[in-house]
Amino acid sequence: MNRPQRNREIVWRVEKRRRAEVLDALQAGEECPDIGTVTLIQSGMMHQLNLVGGMIWERCDGEHNIGQIVTELAVEFAVPEAELEADVNEFVADLAEKGWLVDGV
Repeated sequence: MNRPQRNREIVWRVEKRRRAEVLDALQAGEECPDIGTVTLIQSGMMHQLNLVGGMIWERCDGEHNIGQIVTELAVEFAVPEAELEADVNEFVADLAEKGWLVDGV
């Protein structure tokens, strides 16, 4: 999938308060990988994505390619792109398998 795009049938929202709490916790040196910051609703079922998953999801707009998503996240978290590339690819593939992402234009 070159330019992942969110499935238009999925309703989603950013949980701004939770995102702020997670960012504060990370700055304090705490770990909080299981706190959902983006909520997806599909066929009456709710799913939550953690901070990084939510940041990937937001960038899956059909215009960003995987490389751009990796580059933006590497800058955001000040880590080498090589550390993120496999994880981003795996996450996008998982969401595509669930039908949450489709290949964009």
